[in-house]
Amino acid sequence: MTEGNIRIDVEQSSSLLRLDNGSASVQFDLQQGTTTYTGANGTEVRDASVQFRWQGRMVGTRNYQKHTLTGTPAQVEDGFGKGLHVTILHEMEDATLPSLLQHCFLYEEGSFVLIRAELSSSEQLKINRFAVIQSSSVITPAESSGDDDLTVLRVPFDNDKWVRYAAYTLPCETESYEASAIYRRESRQGIVVGSLTHELWKTGIRVKGNASGQIENLEVFGGAASELTRDSLPHGYVTGSKIVSPLVWLGFDTDYRDGLEAFGRANAVVAPALEWKEGVPFGWNSWSAAADQLDYDLYTATSNFFKTDVPLFRNEDKVYVNFDSFWTNLSKQQIKDAVELVHSNGHKAGTYWTPFAFWGGPAEFDREVEGTEGRYTYKDLLLRDLEGEVLPDLDGGLAIDPTHPGTLQRIDWYTDRFIAEGFDYIKMDFMGHGALEGKHYDSAITTGMAAYHFGLSYLEERLSPERVGRPFFINLSIAPIFPHQFAHSRRVSCDAFGTLHDTEYMLNSLSHGWWLNDSVYRFNDPDHCVLYKSYNHEATTREEGRSRLNASVISGTVFLLGDDYRVEEAASRAREWLSNESVLEVARLGKTFVPVESPVQEGSTNVFALHEDQHKVYVAVFNYNAAQPAVRNIDLQRLGLDAGAKYRIFDLWEQTDKEGQGNLSVDLEPAQSKLFRIEIKN
Repeated sequence: MTEGNIRIDVEQSSSLLRLDNGSASVQFDLQQGTTTYTGANGTEVRDASVQFRWQGRMVGTRNYQKHTLTGTPAQVEDGFGKGLHVTILHEMEDATLPSLLQHCFLYEEGSFVLIRAELSSSEQLKINRFAVIQSSSVITPAESSGDDDLTVLRVPFDNDKWVRYAAYTLPCETESYEASAIYRRESRQGIVVGSLTHELWKTGIRVKGNASGQIENLEVFGGAASELTRDSLPHGYVTGSKIVSPLVWLGFDTDYRDGLEAFGRANAVVAPALEWKEGVPFGWNSWSAAADQLDYDLYTATSNFFKTDVPLFRNEDKVYVNFDSFWTNLSKQQIKDAVELVHSNGHKAGTYWTPFAFWGGPAEFDREVEGTEGRYTYKDLLLRDLEGEVLPDLDGGLAIDPTHPGTLQRIDWYTDRFIAEGFDYIKMDFMGHGALEGKHYDSAITTGMAAYHFGLSYLEERLSPERVGRPFFINLSIAPIFPHQFAHSRRVSCDAFGTLHDTEYMLNSLSHGWWLNDSVYRFNDPDHCVLYKSYNHEATTREEGRSRLNASVISGTVFLLGDDYRVEEAASRAREWLSNESVLEVARLGKTFVPVESPVQEGSTNVFALHEDQHKVYVAVFNYNAAQPAVRNIDLQRLGLDAGAKYRIFDLWEQTDKEGQGNLSVDLEPAQSKLFRIEIKN
């Protein structure tokens, strides 16, 4: 039957309740306390339970004696559309376990289910692991060919320590964070699963697949804490008479890439991306050009170079000239003079800060915290464990507690300074320190994610255009992927400089994290784009340099260069390459290219595409081998184009045309990349 005026079929008996919208279905077994989620693509998560850690053991809905539908399916209408909300109550007759509510939302449109669980008791509860989905049987679509391997996507929690995304074929066992996908590599069919709420729990997705090609364990749980979340302590406990799990997205997709993009948009429904109306930021960042040797001359010379030598390199008539770390090398007067010069050149100035990391040693613990008027020293702000010991350092820095009043006063002091000095952009680095598990000053905040959410929200309010009086761009670096709504962009990888290895590493993040652009964050940030040479690094070849440029152009993109243009070869490459309007226009779109194929293991795909419409697509092709040439044969149908049509293929760098049909063959020199626009003829 159809439930009311909602186009969802509802079937109910004494032991089963089933909802079906034609693209996804949910079936509750009211005798066993399990749920089966099924997609029209043939994927099925069978006999799933909700579980939580209780008195040292994992217990769940299978352990409860009664499983009851509360009321009737309720109609809902929200940012996801019109649908039905079903609540199942799991109870024990002797009340030896807290009451457990399981909430499921199925909408008229869309091949996804939303799931949330809730524990309640008349007494205080204390939980630090809460699994929304626990299934030992996931049925996936059949292989379409011998190469159609079942693949599990591992999404890293953050972008620290040069961590990579990974796509593992079975057999495998992995833990992903906040999101994952299980899909067929060739047909692209599968599921996308992840959390849509990030204010309390770190969400883990554990997947185990065996040698026979079957998924024998899928667990989606709040309470992740591991080496990859950078934690030395277990996940903090969530306490109260009512404890709510993460809100989990389970999507069934004919193309996992569409599923990840839908998951990104779903996060923006729950917490909209921070608005930015000023267009893609073009500019420069000092770190790769100077590192700790940053000085007044380099900073001002860069602004002068952009004004006189590469006048086309700008977007909406704006260029940002940004300090990175070691801006403290300059005196206050030099900073004032430098910013004034940048502004006189018609540019905007950017700065850098690490709000949640302390870089001093024990001898500096007693140093007064800026903005606190002597009330606090840095040893007061450091995040500690339950025994009061300072947490182990991360990346050489100690974690600052985001909830401490001294931290908030320090934020006030620094943000007021940056605003008064005339900056319009800030890169906030080593943000993961703020998300570590520990004992926080505010006793009501008991998890690392809750503390990080609190600190980020405070920072964003201090830098809001309403308070600052002008647009102020917020960029996160070395940061967890979520929460996202407090910054305009996030660097997709750890430090990436100018070599081919750097390009391939950064594009690993784009190969699996492109969907963060323009949904979760307004822009992906591919890091400083080095065309020639980073400070204290070897010079790159021309092909390496241009591949690094192409990789930045296709990323979404915060488009910040990173050379010292007082070096002639760096200046020469910039003058030549940054005068190509065809390439610059692609960067100005602010749209990310999508991987055509899924890479293997921790690798990167070598072909990316961006569709303007059904008849026109941009294509970027890379050779990650610095010693050997390569040939890429690209099936135009695999790009989503009509294989029988004739196309005009325009090389954006060479400014040359050729005709193609069915297949595009691209010859690449060592380390070379190419950028094409493909349009249907006539």
